Amino acid sequence: MAERKKEQAVVISQEMLADGIFSMWIRTEVSKSARPGQFISMYTNDGSKLLPRPISICEIDKEHEALRVVYRVTGENTGTEQFSKLKEGDSISLIGPLGNGFPYEKAEGKRVFLMGGGIGVPPILELAKQMDCEQKQIVVGYRDSQTFLKEQFEENGEVYISTEDGSVGTKGNVMNAIEEQNLEADMIFACGPTPMLRAIKTYAEERHIECYISLEERMACGIGACLACVCKSREKDAHSNVNNKRICKDGPVFLATEVEI
Repeated sequence: MAERKKEQAVVISQEMLADGIFSMWIRTEVSKSARPGQFISMYTNDGSKLLPRPISICEIDKEHEALRVVYRVTGENTGTEQFSKLKEGDSISLIGPLGNGFPYEKAEGKRVFLMGGGIGVPPILELAKQMDCEQKQIVVGYRDSQTFLKEQFEENGEVYISTEDGSVGTKGNVMNAIEEQNLEADMIFACGPTPMLRAIKTYAEERHIECYISLEERMACGIGACLACVCKSREKDAHSNVNNKRICKDGPVFLATEVEI
């Protein structure tokens, strides 16, 4: 694989979708080769913050050479807070596309769950747009009634929502929504926090369902060199010769049976 080079991209637009959740469109060369499930590493203009921030790709617009990222501001004086202040015409340094994507081509002719939770919801949108399958069931979980991206999901499949406070859809999590709606699938693609993915992995293994999960983990280099974002795996990693996988390089998408979470 060719080495990714840092690029000066341009902000097309930015808006706030919910409390602390921002959506930014960026004009970038990355759009030409990006796949659903991949991510970009974005740099701030703050010299004290040397490491980039990995942000999942939400939408890909190849025609206009643009990408959309939807991200959560994680606190004051953070990289994500600095990103949220960028406006149309501002430049931003980034590298991508990084990691692997979802193998959505395998879903043809199958009933599929596309599952997202929290800030793992945005990557599911482009996946839903590009996937061609028999039945596309989008199951997404939110904290409360701020169900960002809901309308766009509804344009791309059957949507089922869970909220922690019960304000919209099923009260609880995405697994509660599946149970309440008596949903079934032949294949699962999921992105979200570890407890959610652990439950989905167990569910899939009990029912012998092929399942792909995108792991969320704090990354540093983003290219597999520093070993800061490893997870336990069934097989030895050729790079480190231990039972680890580098989430940024070998993932973030894994066949659920390959990793231990």
